[in-house]
Amino acid sequence: MLATAARVPKVLASGEIAGAAYLLLEWLEMGHGDAAALGRTVAAVHHQHAAAFGLAHDFTAGKLPKLNTWQTDWADFYINQRLNVLATLAQRNNLWTEFRQQHLQQLEQRLRAYFATTTIRPSLLHGDLWAGNVNFLADGTPVLLDPDVFYGDREMDLAMSRLFGGFTTDFYRAYEQAYPLRSGYTQRIAWYQTYYLLAHLNLFGETYGTALDQTLRQATLE
Repeated sequence: MLATAARVPKVLASGEIAGAAYLLLEWLEMGHGDAAALGRTVAAVHHQHAAAFGLAHDFTAGKLPKLNTWQTDWADFYINQRLNVLATLAQRNNLWTEFRQQHLQQLEQRLRAYFATTTIRPSLLHGDLWAGNVNFLADGTPVLLDPDVFYGDREMDLAMSRLFGGFTTDFYRAYEQAYPLRSGYTQRIAWYQTYYLLAHLNLFGETYGTALDQTLRQATLE
């Protein structure tokens, strides 16, 4: 799917051997590239639209369920098929607190109120857009790696891109020029970083608990 708008490694083979899955990708010669070109590439991916939010199939990424049933309401999709799925998993893992529950409920109320009056188009997302999942070919062409694709709010990708250090100013400037963002974008970054920190909480434990709590607090500030 990403290959329609960006350079990605070609899948040569995949399958299972003795109960273990394998994925064989083409070898790519890596080099260095331009952050602005990367910003334009991500914008091109986000310009790929669908009629609804989700994906044609569910899957599990590591230990994290990805429930992708198509929805026409983004708030419903994000709350019920992303946030609440990981909150339930955190409860099972004894990683949930009353503070997290209360603030998650407040965030969900805010999401429903905002999207009740704001219409967005479902964009193809990389799904895990951080610096470790991008690179450049020897000729400078941006390459997107290790995707977790579905159709959603493109602000979700950009929120993830800022979570672990972020990309350069040139990246965001070029993206904005290619695909301008909605007004008030920076105020909604914490809404989507909450999901990724919930994922890290479930994968790595309370190491990410403080960051999650801080982000939930920020996401629910008036």
